[in-house]
Parts: sequence; C-alpha cells; structure tokens
Amino acid sequence: MSLDRLAHRTAVAFAAAAVILLAGCQVRPLYSESNGVGQRLANVGFADPENRIAQDVRNNLVFLAAGGAGEPVSPQYEVKLTAKSSASSILDLTNDDSDTVSVRNVPVAGRVEVSVTYSLTRIIDGRVLKAATREVVSQIDVSGQHFAKMRAIRDAENRAAREAAEFIRSEIAIALSREPQPQAVWQK
Repeated sequence: MSLDRLAHRTAVAFAAAAVILLAGCQVRPLYSESNGVGQRLANVGFADPENRIAQDVRNNLVFLAAGGAGEPVSPQYEVKLTAKSSASSILDLTNDDSDTVSVRNVPVAGRVEVSVTYSLTRIIDGRVLKAATREVVSQIDVSGQHFAKMRAIRDAENRAAREAAEFIRSEIAIALSREPQPQAVWQK
C-alpha cells in the first residue's frame, strides 16, 4: 500500500468520524419561537420577596421574563427566591494601616457578594424543575464618609442583583426549554 493511499484512507476516516460527531450536536437558539420558551417565560410568576435585595432581583426577573409586560394573571410556573448580601474589604487593614481611610481619605477597595437561592416549580403538579444558588460579586471603592460607603454598597448590591437576575433568567429558560411542548387538541 502506498503512502498516498494510506493518507487518503486516513483522511476519509477522519472526515467520516467528524460527520458522525457533528450529527449528534443539537445546537438550537434558546429563545426561538419554535420551542416556545418565550411564551413559557411570560407564564412565570414570582413569589413575594423577603428583603430589599430579593425585591431587586425579583423586579429584574419580572421585567426580563415578560419583556416588560409584567407578571401573568394565572402563571403556569412559579419562582421562589431568597437573597442575601455581604460586603467586605479586599485589603487586610491592620492597625498600622488604619489611618489610610480616615486621615488620607484614600478609598479602600471592597467587594459586595449577593447570593440568590431560587427554585422553579410547575404549579399544576408542584414539580420542581430547577433549584440552584447563584452568587455574584461586585467591586466597590469605599471612602471614609459613612453615607458614601453605604451608597457604594447599595449601588453594588443593585448591580449584582441585576446580573444575578440575568443569570437566573437564562437558567430558567434552559429548564423551560426542556419541558414538553403542549399538544394541540383537535375538536370536531
């Protein structure tokens, strides 16, 4: 067997293997109208929040899920969520460095972490379709002024809540895309 024939057969075998592997791919648009994810997202209701951060995440989710149309009157799915936030300094300020903020008024780098735990439930049978926790970190600069510090933390919580809502919306859309399509009922 010549070297050219062997190279040709190897190339054909690799091409056949590539075709077989690519045939198994099932890539499709997440929000396409053919699978009805947009309509299902519009039929998601959201439970009442327990705190300000959960309210912010919920408001963003309501807007993202229905495209600004608000919550449905009779939802088919319900999302329950809880959210909490924590703020911390990135730098380890020891007693030697304690005058960094107060005397020199140099901002100190910090971070705000928002953690959202949620569950998506089908209302008809109470089956949980998706349950997860999403954590988002937002960076801040904290000045020596108390009000500026509080405002920076709140702004970082708002940014993190908005980002968490976008992640959760995508995860909910993926879970809803796996739901079976409703069958059309034909009547005489």
